[in-house]
Amino acid sequence: MKRYTALYAEFIGTFAMVFCGTAAMAVNETTGDVAHEGVAITWGLIVMVMIYAFGPQSGAHFNPAVTTAFALAKRFPWKKVPAYVITQTTAAVAASVAVKAIIPKSILIGATIPSIPHESAFWLEFLLSFFLMIVILHISTGSKEIGSVAGLAVGSVILLEAMFAGPLTNASMNPARSFGPALIGNHWEPIWLYLTAPFVGMALAVVLFKYFVSLKDVG
Repeated sequence: MKRYTALYAEFIGTFAMVFCGTAAMAVNETTGDVAHEGVAITWGLIVMVMIYAFGPQSGAHFNPAVTTAFALAKRFPWKKVPAYVITQTTAAVAASVAVKAIIPKSILIGATIPSIPHESAFWLEFLLSFFLMIVILHISTGSKEIGSVAGLAVGSVILLEAMFAGPLTNASMNPARSFGPALIGNHWEPIWLYLTAPFVGMALAVVLFKYFVSLKDVG
């Protein structure tokens, strides 16, 4: 029963995050009324709220790269990774279907398409993902983003990164978040960088985190 509760939490949390974030982008695309700052704030706030809502149930990963990074850090069992990743990806696709149905004039429906060269976009997404995971590792308890500061810290990082990197790469940091709009909107051009950079960046965050923690233990 706990397993299904966790997957329910991951589905609802991921759906809400992708729906609200990409809907804000779609509204801004079609009307211009939200503005870039509004989009960034929407992403940060919805992540913060969903962490507080579902952190105790599933850990509030909402991101295949975060789940995989927790497994690499030995905070989350590898056997649970496939179910989490499938749930997160399915939720992202469902959210994109909803955005397309509700805002049919939107062509992009929140797709992540870089405005800079793809190689540069890869490294930017790599760094954004690295910074995000470093924060998550420091504020999380085991594999769960819980506690009074967890939602505020993670939401703030996403808001800040979306604020400056949004115009460049859309600040995805999340393979599922990018896959949903790509599938439903048929925007596949640079999808490879959004499906790889978050995994690589967060994996490096785990390696460095474990290294410096080991130095602290020795000291």
